[in-house]
Amino acid sequence: MMKTLFLQAPSFEGFDGGAGSRYQAKREIKSFWFPTWLAQPAALVPGSKLIDAPPARISLKDVLDDQAKEGYELCVMHTSTPSFASDVKVAEAMKQANPKLKIGFIGAKVAVEAEKSLKAAPVVDFVARNEFDFTIKEVAEGRDWAEIDGISYRNEAGELVHNRDRAILENMDELPYVTEVYKQNLRLEDYFIGYLQHPYISIYTGRGCKSRCTFCLWPQTVGGHRYRTRSVGHVIEEIKLAKKHYPQVKEFFFDDDTFTDDLPRAEAIARELGKLGVTWSCNAKANVPYETLKVLKENGLRLLLVGYESGNQQILHNIKKGMRIEVAKKFTSDCHKLGIKIHGTFIMGLPGETHETIEETIRYATEINPHTIQVSLAAPYPGTFLFDQAVENGWLDIEHAELIDEHGVQMAPLHYPHLSHLEIFAAVEVMYRRFYFRRSKILSILNEMIRSPQMLVRRLREGVEFFQFLRERHQVAG
Repeated sequence: MMKTLFLQAPSFEGFDGGAGSRYQAKREIKSFWFPTWLAQPAALVPGSKLIDAPPARISLKDVLDDQAKEGYELCVMHTSTPSFASDVKVAEAMKQANPKLKIGFIGAKVAVEAEKSLKAAPVVDFVARNEFDFTIKEVAEGRDWAEIDGISYRNEAGELVHNRDRAILENMDELPYVTEVYKQNLRLEDYFIGYLQHPYISIYTGRGCKSRCTFCLWPQTVGGHRYRTRSVGHVIEEIKLAKKHYPQVKEFFFDDDTFTDDLPRAEAIARELGKLGVTWSCNAKANVPYETLKVLKENGLRLLLVGYESGNQQILHNIKKGMRIEVAKKFTSDCHKLGIKIHGTFIMGLPGETHETIEETIRYATEINPHTIQVSLAAPYPGTFLFDQAVENGWLDIEHAELIDEHGVQMAPLHYPHLSHLEIFAAVEVMYRRFYFRRSKILSILNEMIRSPQMLVRRLREGVEFFQFLRERHQVAG
């Protein structure tokens, strides 16, 4: 087995590039997801090490020093469209320090642009496409690359070779627990998410999503549209292990694209979690029936992360969301009745966006009133229907399609004849201000802070970070 380093490379200050995040960018407040997509193959490679540089504040010098000390033979780096250029520079520094080091990239970016990525980065020896867990395991075992499904690589003659795709993983229980990798390599307290209790842990209980949202990166690139799941017992055993390793954890988050895609399974897992007495949250679609919500709440569910995206029905049709506004409103009302908190996510600049639909979305958000919100800019990632649609319709200048600026702040790459990218960019701040600077929301936040000294400190810190985020956005707009 090759001595292997799994690396989330040093990047922009505060940049959340972990594979768990939907949009790789600097967040409104300090936020870091667990690097689960790196931890999963790491769990298959005995003796490997995982470095998640951004949340741990590990510099390139630190990584190079570690490399000199450990003498790695293989480095597997997770990359993304926004961070690719920066990640390549890190790979170049590592290869310069050790020319014998084999470097492979994983992630949605290289899964859909394998040849383009290898041509743009001669320092990279191979990329692993699609689901890459067992692909990386076989590389680390020293197998002949010509015999490994799912990789594209540069052979000894410098030619690019694309092996056949790896068969999609059907038995998800074949994957070992990522919790062991977390325990050995990560500092739990480095990971913050504004709407989750701290400290938290996130894991996947399955892959794939039935929905066909045109903008969503993971199902269209590496996960697929079939929800393939771990067995209930397999999930619960990992939660038990995590409780043993991390008794200080206050919340478990299931980062499946849509944990509620399989309602009977979600209820079965919830009932087992209820026996363990844990607090948990998950991603959900805004169509879960009241009866299921009640079962989940009675068994420890605290919060649902829900992608509302827009308050305009036609935009939801345009992005193939498969959601009716009236259904989402009833779902949200049911959550309020049951005491389930919601972190609602919205996107500005989707196809069909106008000044009127922006206003409609803001009014919608204030009406349904989730506990917290996240407002993102439509991000046309390569490999998504939205990217192809934007290029075909001239909404995206392909030569200037940057998704973030030089500081890692998300930009607005899309524009329409009736709506400029600057107007779309500005709409994010308008929505944040109008949602959070309402008297009722301010009083709610103050009440939360008064009842919990920890929440008081946390909200004050987040407030400082939020206004710093707004200042940085103004610099981008300027």
